[in-house]
Amino acid sequence: MKITVAESAGFCFGVKRAVEECFHQIENADGPVYTFGPIIHNDQVVEELNRKGVQVIYSEEELEQVHRGVIIIRSHGVPERIQKKMESLGVKVVDATCPFVKKIHTIVRKAGEEGKTVIIAGSPDHPEVQGIMGWAAGPVYAVQSAEEMERLELPARTEAVLVAQTTFHAGKFEDIVDIFRKKEYYNSVNNTVCSATDKRQTEAREIAQQVDAMVVIGGRHSSNTRKLYEICMEECKNTYFIETLVDLDTKPFQSFSHVGITAGASTPKSIIEEVHRKMSEEQTFQEMLDSSFKTVRNGEVVEGTVIDVKPDQIILNIGYKADGILTRNEYSNDSSVDLTTVAKEGDTMEVKVLKVNDGDGQVILTYKRLAAEKGNKKLEEAFNNHEVLKAKVVRVLNGGLSVLVDGARVFIPASLVSDTYEKDLGKYLDQEIEFVIIEFDPRRRRIIGDRKQLIVEKKKAMQEELLERIQPGDIVEGTVKNITDFGAFIDLGGADGLLHISEMSWGRVDNPRSILKVGQKLKVLIKDIKGDRIALSLKFPDENPWLTAGEKYSVGTVVTGKIARMTDFGAFVELEPGVDALLHVSQIAKEHIDKPSDVLSVGQEVTAKVTDFNGDDRKISLSIKQLERDSEDGDSEAYETEE
Repeated sequence: MKITVAESAGFCFGVKRAVEECFHQIENADGPVYTFGPIIHNDQVVEELNRKGVQVIYSEEELEQVHRGVIIIRSHGVPERIQKKMESLGVKVVDATCPFVKKIHTIVRKAGEEGKTVIIAGSPDHPEVQGIMGWAAGPVYAVQSAEEMERLELPARTEAVLVAQTTFHAGKFEDIVDIFRKKEYYNSVNNTVCSATDKRQTEAREIAQQVDAMVVIGGRHSSNTRKLYEICMEECKNTYFIETLVDLDTKPFQSFSHVGITAGASTPKSIIEEVHRKMSEEQTFQEMLDSSFKTVRNGEVVEGTVIDVKPDQIILNIGYKADGILTRNEYSNDSSVDLTTVAKEGDTMEVKVLKVNDGDGQVILTYKRLAAEKGNKKLEEAFNNHEVLKAKVVRVLNGGLSVLVDGARVFIPASLVSDTYEKDLGKYLDQEIEFVIIEFDPRRRRIIGDRKQLIVEKKKAMQEELLERIQPGDIVEGTVKNITDFGAFIDLGGADGLLHISEMSWGRVDNPRSILKVGQKLKVLIKDIKGDRIALSLKFPDENPWLTAGEKYSVGTVVTGKIARMTDFGAFVELEPGVDALLHVSQIAKEHIDKPSDVLSVGQEVTAKVTDFNGDDRKISLSIKQLERDSEDGDSEAYETEE
């Protein structure tokens, strides 16, 4: 069995410095030696120090009972308030805070003094983060994921400073930074993930990608060790988390040909060497017996022959000492698929080895993950070649759509689904859509699609074609797309035109929504084109009511209309849509009237006589007073005749 040990495994600079300081104080201190909290997150080291007399203080109450000796501030650091309390006790205080953590304290303290808000990428329960928060003079928040960063709502234009727990997952920090930069803050990013942590995480990932199994050694309470375990699990499902050799069960390793070992920053070198030595000695009779069979490894692609099919699993002969098991979950994401409908005895299938030994001696296979890898390859080529892809939407998420390309998932953010805001993304479920890949990073599981740019490009081409085809004076058909108080936007099939409220009728329109509906089709007149702006009208020249007004409203004609609006000097009477006439205040009645509103109201129907018509200026004058005089003269003539 080949064993690869990470070069970066074990004590980092800050941890080594803190532990060495403890041993130095044990030998030289005048009085008892204390640490505020465990000096590092490793029980074995803490127990050894305890045997040598180092006592751990777990609370402020315990701290207040210390009156002599030495207090060592652990590598994680402490809040400023705790440090000041230590110094006030009159005992010797030795600051073993990691220098990289100290740097963060300085950044956070300065940000608070400048009135800025501090955001920490890290676990609020971790002592390092609690210590950092204790150096903030103003608002401070801790977020552990991009989702939490997305949910964090601060006032727009907040001055915010972002830092990271030194042992934070480097990839997750980048995700948080992406969201942070999109917020409307005056933001400042400080990548305070320790370079040693980043190196350790990168090396662990690279080794985990190459081995059949991975052993991660470190304290159960160690944040950086847990992150190493998570990273290794992403790349190698056969990952084991142990604290010491006592936790190591070598039995599962009998089927592995290559094993990797890494360790957290608080793991002593002696424990790493002990585990390495034990695993190197393992060479069993079973391993020698297995050499007569074909060797398979985790992650290997093999071809198998179907020997049995059940609705929920397929059994394949892969030429190994054990048959391969392909479950429904590893065949497809569709939990309802009946495997007897997709495979039969004698079929050959290309599959990937997921786990050589599942504990019962069986080999676990996957088909869907192999398909996803092939899909990823296709996506990578599409990304490099700017190829347009077409796939079905399989899930609608809070922040966008998930589409499946040959087993590989692509995420399309809501902002990139369309060129306009989409309130209901549910309509896209099970629909095939076109998109391009704009970001391809499978290691971080970031494969991002963009549908918006295709729509924008298509609309631009349609707009150019439309603008070449139309000119002022043309009558075209369009669809009402949006209605506002000042008009409506009409989709002309490539570009939108504005139909202003003043152009909707020859008459007066108070509310566009009273005459138009979204989705309504109508013919419109191209009134003007300026660049990509198109002005529309429904006032067709041949329907201009003033073309026949001269015949209808000649001088002396008695007409009836409604008061449309009033001013101090008169009232305007609508004779028909688009044709108004002025009824001057002096022509309303024989007696004197101060203003029209004293005797008339908007909407009131009146009858009057046309006293003047000017077709060129589109002006008509009316008189009720003249009509009444004509009536009186007529009555007088009738009376004289009777006499």
